[in-house]
Amino acid sequence: MAQKMAKANQSVEKALQLVEVLAQAREPMRLQDVAEAAGLPPSTALRMLHTLILCGYANQDPMTLRYGLTLKFAYIGSLISARLDVRNLAHPLLLELSARCGESCCLAVEENRQVVYVDVVDGPDGMLQIMQRIGKRAPLYCTGVGKIFLLNGGQEGVEEYIRSHGLPPLTDHTITSREGLFRELDKIRRQGFAIDDEECEQGARCVAAGVRDYTGQVVAGISVSGPLHRMTAEHLQPIIRAVQQTAQQLSRLLAYGGAGA
Repeated sequence: MAQKMAKANQSVEKALQLVEVLAQAREPMRLQDVAEAAGLPPSTALRMLHTLILCGYANQDPMTLRYGLTLKFAYIGSLISARLDVRNLAHPLLLELSARCGESCCLAVEENRQVVYVDVVDGPDGMLQIMQRIGKRAPLYCTGVGKIFLLNGGQEGVEEYIRSHGLPPLTDHTITSREGLFRELDKIRRQGFAIDDEECEQGARCVAAGVRDYTGQVVAGISVSGPLHRMTAEHLQPIIRAVQQTAQQLSRLLAYGGAGA
């Protein structure tokens, strides 16, 4: 039986609202402004601020009497970041995604301008087991997740990639022209997902979406791959939605606060 969620503690909720107000401010704030932005009475905001100061999370400028956060939050963030393993966070989501789509699912990161698969969940028939293995590398320009990663660098980054790596054909469907790649990347940016349509592996189609962290950068990609006879246009639409939803779930776990990837 699922554990019943306890009711939220309102005092903690209000304190966190206050912390978020201070974190988003560009400069230290007056008590009145903090209280107003957090939706709190000034007396309540003052008590919470004093508690944060006593615990080392906030300070008050003795000259201006304005409040701001300390780097203790950054220290805690660094400790959490050091322990966070995107693969561990993603694996349960990949299992759900594979079961939902009935196909192989992958988690990939970018390393040295290549796609590196860091987790793979095989589909029910294991057809793509050989194609996608943990540790396998693939090019950026002709894979779904790779094209997502190319968006991180903007036009200049893509131009540099083309100059240094070229766009050699891996199949008859590989995009091999600069203009074609830029058109494809513009399409991906607009629609929020990428498709590898036999561009890297003959006979296989892949749908991918980017995973963003708290900085807004794409730090990983999630993909679903399958043979053409199953990854038909009709079958593709629910898979696209499932991949995007899973990427958004993982992005939230990595503290991304924006819209979909």
